[in-house]
Amino acid sequence: MSYSVGQVAAFAGVTVRTLHHYDKAGLLSPSERSPAGYRLYGEADLVRLQQILFYRELGFPLDEIAAIFKDPQANPLERLRDRQRQLNEEIARLQRLVEVAERAIEVQKTGVPLTPEERFEVFGEVAFDLSYATEAELKWAHSDRQREAMARADAHTKEDWRRLMGEAAAWRAELLAVFDEGEPSDGERAMDLAEEHRLHIARWFTSCPPDMHRRIADDFVADPRAFALVVPPSQQRPGLAAYTRNAVHANAARHAGDGTEGEENR
Repeated sequence: MSYSVGQVAAFAGVTVRTLHHYDKAGLLSPSERSPAGYRLYGEADLVRLQQILFYRELGFPLDEIAAIFKDPQANPLERLRDRQRQLNEEIARLQRLVEVAERAIEVQKTGVPLTPEERFEVFGEVAFDLSYATEAELKWAHSDRQREAMARADAHTKEDWRRLMGEAAAWRAELLAVFDEGEPSDGERAMDLAEEHRLHIARWFTSCPPDMHRRIADDFVADPRAFALVVPPSQQRPGLAAYTRNAVHANAARHAGDGTEGEENR
């Protein structure tokens, strides 16, 4: 039996254009001709088409499919195993994206509802990056403190947020002053500011022992989105994120030295 391009396209579920593309790419060319000179696909061609469509369904690019057909020494099984590994990795990546989307939906729904004007009035330039929030949620998903922080944030009223952000603004102004005056990050003023920040977290979100505070501060340097929650980009200076991180680490070391490392709410 021989079949025309249109017939093959119809029962294979592809377009005529796709078959012409496979022909031009050297993947599959009709091997027979009708008495009138029309090119026709034979049984062997259909078997090859089935293989092409199988590989395409698994996501193989056309050039790799062509290499499999051209190389008699090619091991399709090894290629399939490699593709299986790639697909499993992609499935895991997509599952993580699903989790991020689910957390984004939850984060989007949390917090006190504010109009755009009220949001600017309360938060000013501090921007709450949703992508960072959802990644943090995934990173600390099994942390009791993270769950407590989200629950307490959700329960804050507009007035709570106003007071919270007022405290943060005053602290930020002092941090910028200390930095601009050239105070060392392990000096008393910088360490005291680090301690104020730690207690601010404990007061409004969750208990924050020094070891946890160190991890939070490490994110200030590793991820600009994290530091933007503390100091808006318009107020940042070169080296300020690292300075703040170093002050937090120095303060944590001070706690370890005076035996108050476990003290969280003074």
